[in-house]
Parts: sequence; C-alpha cells; structure tokens
Amino acid sequence: MNWSAIAAILLGLAVGIGAFGAHGLKGRLDAYSLGIYEKAVLYHFFHALGLLVVSILPRVGAISRSAGTWVCALLSTGILLFSGSLYTLALTGVTTWGAVTPFGGLAFLWAWFMLAYWLIRNPSK
Repeated sequence: MNWSAIAAILLGLAVGIGAFGAHGLKGRLDAYSLGIYEKAVLYHFFHALGLLVVSILPRVGAISRSAGTWVCALLSTGILLFSGSLYTLALTGVTTWGAVTPFGGLAFLWAWFMLAYWLIRNPSK
C-alpha cells in the first residue's frame, strides 16, 4: 500500500475539512460543537502528517516495511475513528458518537508506542 499517497490525501482532506469548518459552519454550529470540530481537524492533520513521516521511515531503513505498515494502518484507523467520530458528533449532535472517539485515541497511542519500540529495537539506523 502506498502510505505516502494515503497521507497526502488525508492531509488534503484535513485542509478541505478545516476550511469547510471555518467558513461553511461558522454561525451554523454552537461554540461547543465548533470546538469539537476544530479538535477533530487538529488531530486529523497532525496524525496525517505523522503518517507521511512514518511512511518514509522504511525507505531510509529506520524501521522495517512490516513495522511501517502496522504504524501507518493504526494512524489511519485512528484518524477515521477519532476524527471521524468527532466530525460526526459536531455535525449531528448525536452524543453516542463520542463513545467511538476513545478507540481512535487508542489506535493513535498504539501506533506511536509501536513506532518507538521498533525504533529502539533498530538503534543502528
């Protein structure tokens, strides 16, 4: 899978979704919902940027291709679950979507800790 391309797409989506929130939703959402939406964009953007960086690490030999695939898949899953649930919560007001958000957070945590583990295991690179 071309994780760099997926990261680029997710980064573009973060910009577009953020711009939509800033311009299209201003005045349509209350301050609380807009804050949730902005948090979703922030985490979406940071983790898509992280995905781009991680996708390059196997190419330079810092981690294995398998390790890179795992971390990239978890970061993508985290974006979908964490940011996706917050986007949905902010736009619909259906609070049960908030129950999905921690699973995305766990995917983010798992991704970053797995990356740290594989970087520590491969100190010569």
